[in-house]
Amino acid sequence: MFENSGRKILLGMMTGILFTSSLSVFAAEEDKKTYYLLDSAGKPVMSGTSTCVQTPQTPNDQNLAFEQCGDSLDSDGDGVPNDKDKCPGTPKGVKVDADGCPLDTDGDGVPDYKDKCPNNTKLEISKGVDADGCPLDSDGDGVPDYKDKCPDTPKGTKVDSNGCPFAGKITESTKVILAGDVTFAFGKYTLTAQGKKSLDTLAKDIVSSLDNISSITVTGHTDSVGSDKANQTLSERRAASVITYLISKGVPKSMLVQRGAGETTPIADNKTKEGRARNRRVELDIRTK
Repeated sequence: MFENSGRKILLGMMTGILFTSSLSVFAAEEDKKTYYLLDSAGKPVMSGTSTCVQTPQTPNDQNLAFEQCGDSLDSDGDGVPNDKDKCPGTPKGVKVDADGCPLDTDGDGVPDYKDKCPNNTKLEISKGVDADGCPLDSDGDGVPDYKDKCPDTPKGTKVDSNGCPFAGKITESTKVILAGDVTFAFGKYTLTAQGKKSLDTLAKDIVSSLDNISSITVTGHTDSVGSDKANQTLSERRAASVITYLISKGVPKSMLVQRGAGETTPIADNKTKEGRARNRRVELDIRTK
């Protein structure tokens, strides 16, 4: 008998808790409603004492806030009221911090929603970033400034992974970047005179270092102008042209690997003229034993 009564009491307590929770949810939903009397223009009706007339029994459907009624406004809808918002014009949908300003995860000064390199390390941004939030490459040699030990290399100069002019015996793995606009005519895969001159020096260095080198991967890259198919073909043909020339200068064919990446791996913004120029390139990944 007592056991049954105990169950009834427990059941009653649980029902009470559930009912209370339901009331809390209901109250929260009610708080979202606006209880102001609105005129035909959707503005609150003011009383003789310059206060907003409330209508407790007939809430409005929309969640409206009115400054003249003492409500806190949030003009840009970012969840931070205007009186606390330090960035009141934030675009809709952009994630913000407690001050209502767009998040900048890596602290480079470019907000995440505009940042194409949002996870830069402190080292990567130590020499500054461009408008896209990516590490600066002042001389356009393909090596960002924070890595570049020769930051003022003349345009078109082939450089090593440190951004310095490539010359001498190759003793460690490195990547050589040939600027496409100097090595080839626009939209072409035939080597220019300048391109051949750069490859002459590089081939000499490779041949003198054959005992140290295990492989050389030559990869052609393009900008985003033109179709994907056309750019893929062009990148492959440019890589092939470089390989053919290196072979003619004594580099063993068995050591060379040809690849074409088309427009798939840009190193700069294709929306700018400078960015497209940097993306038009041929990279030689030289691996030592």
